[in-house]
Amino acid sequence: MSTQRRYPATIASAVEHELVIKKSRFIGLAHPIGSPEEAEAVVAQVKKQAWDARHHCVAMVTGLLGDQARSSDDGEPSGTAGMPILEVIRRRELTDVVVVVTRYFGGVKLGAGGLVRAYSSSASETLDLAALVRRETLTQVVLNVPHADAGRYDNLLRDWAAHHGATLGETAYAAQVALELWVPPTELDRLQADIASASAGALVPVVGVERVVDVPQSAAR
Repeated sequence: MSTQRRYPATIASAVEHELVIKKSRFIGLAHPIGSPEEAEAVVAQVKKQAWDARHHCVAMVTGLLGDQARSSDDGEPSGTAGMPILEVIRRRELTDVVVVVTRYFGGVKLGAGGLVRAYSSSASETLDLAALVRRETLTQVVLNVPHADAGRYDNLLRDWAAHHGATLGETAYAAQVALELWVPPTELDRLQADIASASAGALVPVVGVERVVDVPQSAAR
């Protein structure tokens, strides 16, 4: 029996958070991205908006497996900004995300250790606000139902998905209504049994392809 591969999660949407330490303002932005090029565009936009800031320190992780990473200290002492931000992303097992921490210098030097703590805290508190999107290998299942029964089975699948780690897909309307569900492979037999029970054996779900699917989660804790 094969073990299902675990993938890093990502974030659902951009979040921003400000932290003040010894008069310096640290403004963290975490933004979902699909490529390093998208990350660079986010960084460029931050630099344009906050043109008067002293530093824009960056870390990004990309790729389905989170196997590509970059970081920049942007003028801070080497290793005190970009790498600490990157470590926060790594510890949380995230990918396809860029974190930019913009610093407005407040006149008080923090020292190397203080900078590491400040940039780590800014990245961490910013990501605390993000809603996560987990990624899993799920199997497509399509249930074709009469139009008159579409509402009932849509509700049934929504409830079933919420309790079995599945997520709803697209709905297509033709001679019948095709309700799509993405299901963990281990739950396929359970779904087929539950559909058979709910329809008195009249409906049989059609099992399709497997793919890696984004599954939205509640906000990080």
